Amino acid sequence: MLKLISLQQLQMGMYIHQFCGSWLDHSFWKAGFVLNSREDLRRLQRSNLSGLWIDSAKGRDLPEPGERQATPPPAPEPPSPAAAPTTAPRASMGEELQRAIKVCAHSRQAVMDMFQEVRMGQVIQVQQVNELVGMITDSLLRHPHALISLARLKRADDYTYMHSVAVCALMLATARQLGLSEHFVRLAGVAGLLHDVGKLTIPDAILNKPQKLSDSEFEQVKLHPEAGGSILRQNGAVDALVLDVCLHHHEKADGSGYPHRLKGEQISLFAQMGAVCDVYDAVTSNRPYNRGWDPAEAIQRMSTWTGHFDQRVFQAFVKSVGIYPVGSLVRLESGRLAVVLEQHPDALLTPKVKVFFSTRSNLPLEQSVVDLAKVKGRERIIAREAPGDWDFKELDRLWQDVPA
Repeated sequence: MLKLISLQQLQMGMYIHQFCGSWLDHSFWKAGFVLNSREDLRRLQRSNLSGLWIDSAKGRDLPEPGERQATPPPAPEPPSPAAAPTTAPRASMGEELQRAIKVCAHSRQAVMDMFQEVRMGQVIQVQQVNELVGMITDSLLRHPHALISLARLKRADDYTYMHSVAVCALMLATARQLGLSEHFVRLAGVAGLLHDVGKLTIPDAILNKPQKLSDSEFEQVKLHPEAGGSILRQNGAVDALVLDVCLHHHEKADGSGYPHRLKGEQISLFAQMGAVCDVYDAVTSNRPYNRGWDPAEAIQRMSTWTGHFDQRVFQAFVKSVGIYPVGSLVRLESGRLAVVLEQHPDALLTPKVKVFFSTRSNLPLEQSVVDLAKVKGRERIIAREAPGDWDFKELDRLWQDVPA
């Protein structure tokens, strides 16, 4: 049985299956051995690893009964339908959108205050972080897509803060889709909220630059994972998994990422999740120098990036947000254009959509909601559309304007 443990939990006789961290963080050539040397134990405890995986079938187990267990590390099996959340949403999309507006506003301010305190040299208040993650979790449990969809909409002056909120929500959703325990779902949310804390060390002139970054500026930005790791290490209450995501959410499966050029199974499950969630929110968000991609366009493009993501983690992510996420512009077989309002819980290709334009007459239509699952065989999505090709004004208002 594979278990993720901290360095403090490591004991003699345990079988070390995998390290959580860069090869630069420790002096061992490879994992896959029984820990039977006290010198090796001391070396590991002095290392910069964020944690490690043990195999209790091959060595000593944790002594405490009822110890929480993780699912298998970086290369999980594709989640089965039974692994997905089965609890029906307790609120309609419209109802939860109204609540989520307030949750997003509160979360934005809370993250801003937290980051400002860190800038002033204060340690992160883990209890406050947990409370914020709990609030976001509650929103996702009431409806899985309302807050995630709203958090994608950002202003230029709050991108860093709302990006943290959005990645937190996406990590929570992906962790649930992977069937992780509530303990690890919560840690995934904390990791998402704190993954970019290192950007506090990057000058605002670079972070908020309205043009594309120069090569030297981008090299400065690439320092933020390790800077974030240094910040989190100052707080002993921050879990090793959270530190791991902060350090390695820019690593890529083919080894071309940064800061440590980790490859394949060297990248932990949580860091792989962080990579997908971070990229998706970044590419779907409007920036001063670049308009964000349509959500469905982002899913399609990301699916073609060879060597970037662990594909099984990516598949779980897609199941959590949809092939056509909320806000996607799609063309129906009837020639009508529609914006996606809500995912069907069991069928990714048949969401609820709001029809509003005819490509045949090139004229607006009276807006109407169509549940594609209920008209299967008579209407379906045949293509995604690029909003920029149509120049529709305030497209996002169409999916936000649903009955409460």
